[in-house]
Amino acid sequence: MSKPQTPSSKKEAPDSSGSPFIRFFLKLGIFFAGLAACGLLLGGMALALAWPNLPDLHAMTDYRPRIPLRVYTADKVLIGEFGDERRNVLRFNEIPDVMKSAVLAAEDDRFYQHGGIDWAGVARATLTNLVNMSKTQGASTITMQVARNFYLSSEKTYTRKFYELLLTFKIEASLTKDQILELYMNQIYLGHRAYGFAAASRTYFGKPLSQITPAEAAMLAGIPKAPSRFNPLSNLPRAEVRQHYVLGRMRNLGYLTDAEYQQAMAQPIVIRSAEGTPAGGYAIHGEYVAELARQLLYGVYQDNVYSRGINIYTTVNSKDQEAAYRAVREGVLEYTRRAPYPGPEAQLDLPAGIEKDPQALDEALDGVLDKYSDSDDLLVAVVLSASPNEIKLARSSREIITINDKKTLSIVARALSSKAKDSQRIRRGSVVYIHKIGDNDWEVINMPSVQAAFVSLAPQDGAIRAMVGGFDFYRGNFNRVTQAWRQPGSNIKPFVYAAALERGLTPATQISDQPFALSAAQTGSKAWNPKNYGNEYEPMLTMRQGLYKSKNMVSIRIIQAIGPQYAQDYLTRFGFDKSRQPAVLPLALGAGSVTPLQLAGAYAVFANGGYRITPYLIDRVTDSSGKVIMQAKPLIAGDSGARAIDPRTAFVMDDMLRGVATYGTAARARVVLKRNDIAGKTGTTNESVDAWFSGYTPSLVATAWLGYDQPRSLGARETGGGVALPIWLSYMQEMLKGVPEQKQRPKPDGLLVDNGEYYFSEFPPGQAVARLGLPAAAPPSSDSLGDLLNALRASNGDGRPSGTSFGEGSVPGQ
Repeated sequence: MSKPQTPSSKKEAPDSSGSPFIRFFLKLGIFFAGLAACGLLLGGMALALAWPNLPDLHAMTDYRPRIPLRVYTADKVLIGEFGDERRNVLRFNEIPDVMKSAVLAAEDDRFYQHGGIDWAGVARATLTNLVNMSKTQGASTITMQVARNFYLSSEKTYTRKFYELLLTFKIEASLTKDQILELYMNQIYLGHRAYGFAAASRTYFGKPLSQITPAEAAMLAGIPKAPSRFNPLSNLPRAEVRQHYVLGRMRNLGYLTDAEYQQAMAQPIVIRSAEGTPAGGYAIHGEYVAELARQLLYGVYQDNVYSRGINIYTTVNSKDQEAAYRAVREGVLEYTRRAPYPGPEAQLDLPAGIEKDPQALDEALDGVLDKYSDSDDLLVAVVLSASPNEIKLARSSREIITINDKKTLSIVARALSSKAKDSQRIRRGSVVYIHKIGDNDWEVINMPSVQAAFVSLAPQDGAIRAMVGGFDFYRGNFNRVTQAWRQPGSNIKPFVYAAALERGLTPATQISDQPFALSAAQTGSKAWNPKNYGNEYEPMLTMRQGLYKSKNMVSIRIIQAIGPQYAQDYLTRFGFDKSRQPAVLPLALGAGSVTPLQLAGAYAVFANGGYRITPYLIDRVTDSSGKVIMQAKPLIAGDSGARAIDPRTAFVMDDMLRGVATYGTAARARVVLKRNDIAGKTGTTNESVDAWFSGYTPSLVATAWLGYDQPRSLGARETGGGVALPIWLSYMQEMLKGVPEQKQRPKPDGLLVDNGEYYFSEFPPGQAVARLGLPAAAPPSSDSLGDLLNALRASNGDGRPSGTSFGEGSVPGQ
């Protein structure tokens, strides 16, 4: 009997092909695996194709950015910067730690932990953006920004993003983290043509990065996110919001203690413009110097000068330059105070009661300030109310100024009268300029229309120490020191006197000061009736006295005796252009034309003992690495410099010019400076169109000029001694502080002294010219005529030089 069959203990596996769900997921897995394999294959192919085409990192490993042309004073103070990009390249160890910390806190706090891409940051940003349903956070690292800034455009495409990722990996593989951060901090754009944080520090704060505070570092570190939106010059409130965020991050990351954080949050931020006004990135006002230096180098390097990192070191000293700038400004303003007030700049229709609406008032004032800019310490304001006893003005709703001092109001007294013309009357809505006097007082004063120029230099080699070409460089960069050709007036007389010394005249020669006239027939052109200033005449004066008193009749008789042609030739020894010095009698009164720089260089000949020097501005030029590529080699007086005049002539003229500064038209110089080593000469042209003073000590020469660009009278009583000499004195007071008085140069050989006066050995007393011209009604003296003839014969060998005349009725040949 058989047993019944039982079920097996092993279950058979089910047929997988019979389950549809399992089959679906299996196929899906295979599909995605294949897709991933294809993706990896395509990615590998893309990588293989793209990697060799990635740009070489030479621009990073041999970093040579576009660095602007910079101009410095001799004592290394920056006074100018020219180029599309402002940049100061610093090495990693030169960047302050607080700046590095601020950048890391603002841009990439895990920079030293990730390999170029911060995956944790990517995840965080993605989650935040999903939650906010907008792209409020990015995950761009510093390395990615470096790749973008150096090699890629700003277009937002997948191709560019792919290349950015590849470049990021390549940079991380080729450079150290410190090198990457250094590149970033030197290359990043930070607004207002500033590239890199060192340049931004100068642009916004007017100081080197080494002096940055945590508060300032945080503000700069906040700019890269959006240079236009977080720019402290364009939008300070937004910049401060961003700054506070960065400071908070610095505290949270341990870069700042709580105390340091609180201190930084409390620090007021003072923003300074990089344009030089009103409190710009330059410590001194050397605009005219910088511009002239730029022009000189542009002639050598053309447009390359703006990107090669060239540095120009000028001969100008910062102390001298600032003293000259202030002297010119005050000199022009002082003259402007005396001149009639011409009236307001413009007239606004200010609505009644607008002062009660600060926002409306500020909007009205902003429009005015945009159109009428400040000029250093000369500020634009709008009159809110005006009467003969008080003026109330506004520069903003928060800056209201009241002027009620009688002395300051006297400048505009006529304009405050109800009888004044509408164009001249100061009233509500008038746009005017104001100037601060002392600590709290103000004055209303018009923007000067008169101009001035000043230049000083070292007489031994011609190195320019200061140069101011006008009242305000930003209202026109015409440099009157080098470009303005003006009549020198009596400032030319010392050179005519010097020529006379070498033709037999002496400081003791008696010369008629009486007026005389020349007819058209005598002059060969038109009648001439020269006069002394103030129509004051004396019978006879010594040549020395004639120079002290700047007597025109004396100077004319001197040039009449030596001949205009000889005088013209002699003036070229001092550097004057012969073509601009006509060989006519009025040459003695400054009928030619000169620049202030020419005059300063010419007076240096008297100061240095008779040597011709060439004024120069650039001492040396270096490349971006500091290597000297150009070096000045000036001519030195007494060494390589050519002798221009006899040392005896230089000595005697120096002695006479010291007398002018002590007893003559420039006697104020001795009173103010209280020194015996100063010399100089005033100069005023006909109708007081140009006013001059040129003077010197043995170690410093300076010339000051004041006048209108379109020549017109300064006023009947305005003279070189009244308007130009004060500018010179203001400068010299600063320069001579603590400088010991210098002795006069030793008397040269071949110079005799008789009765307290100097004579050349070849023209001793009795043989030198004793008299020129005669007092009115006096008969001609054969002795005086013979003296002159003998002297001229001795110096010229032919009795009378062409063009020389004697007596009152003849005229030199022309």
